[in-house]
Amino acid sequence: MDIRGQRRSDNFEDRGRGRGGGGGFGIPIQLVSMVVRMLGIKGTLIVGLALGGIYLFMPASMKQMLLGEATTGDGRGAGAGSACQLSASHESACDFSRVILGSTEDVWNRQFAEGKLPSYGKSVPSAYAPPTLVVFSDAVSTGGCGSATSAVGPFYCPADRRIYIDPTFYRTMETRLQAPCDFAQAYVVAHEVGHHVQNLIGSSRLAVEGESRNQISVRVELQADCLAGVWGSAARDQLKIDEQDLQEALQAAHSIGDDSLGHGDESAFTHGSSAQRKRWWKRGLDSGDARQCDTFSVREHAAL
Repeated sequence: MDIRGQRRSDNFEDRGRGRGGGGGFGIPIQLVSMVVRMLGIKGTLIVGLALGGIYLFMPASMKQMLLGEATTGDGRGAGAGSACQLSASHESACDFSRVILGSTEDVWNRQFAEGKLPSYGKSVPSAYAPPTLVVFSDAVSTGGCGSATSAVGPFYCPADRRIYIDPTFYRTMETRLQAPCDFAQAYVVAHEVGHHVQNLIGSSRLAVEGESRNQISVRVELQADCLAGVWGSAARDQLKIDEQDLQEALQAAHSIGDDSLGHGDESAFTHGSSAQRKRWWKRGLDSGDARQCDTFSVREHAAL
């Protein structure tokens, strides 16, 4: 990838260092691995790729444990200073995130304008309303999804249409999650933006008769994978995404399949098998058409 000379998104907030607000206590960083295992999503990129989507399907008790209960004002919290200026690596991560967000805006502006989106019985907006990317340090309060610490990882809050990320997560990907490549980091942002697209078109709120929450969660996550692939397809030339980048994405998709993580009970899958995740990412990448990402049109869950 090459981000030199690319547009930086203005839909960006630097909340600085915060305490999270409300009554949320967050999760100590040393407990992240335990929590991720509870959610069934450990390994490379798992927190970043999955948390924003799985949050929508968590029981209330789990939501409260992860994000706490927001109790103040508009949920902005009382941050101090600048998260981006804490270090050179933070500054670089913020700049990188703004480039990727700007790229997703370009892609989804075109897709919405051309009506190239799955339809779920309601009129799809003809204009894309981009999310805001919020960077923070340590903790943050959202406008409707409670408060979170950095330990939660990147997530999308549908209530305020914001993506939240502590820039230190990129470093965590390199050192603890064994995902050092810049395209893996870009994929985190693209996947969370995919959840925003789902929020706009209504697929994140769909129910499927006869299916469990876990099964619906698989459909949502596979669609977000596919939508991230659509972005990758459209941005390939702009960001000089090469074959190595794409192979790294396929490997990441394989690594975070529920079966690759050692889960043998298919009924407990929340994100899909390795084969499914690779297939839907590649479907979006090869087609470049979000209409090909309609996981909800696949009648039988086993056929996903």
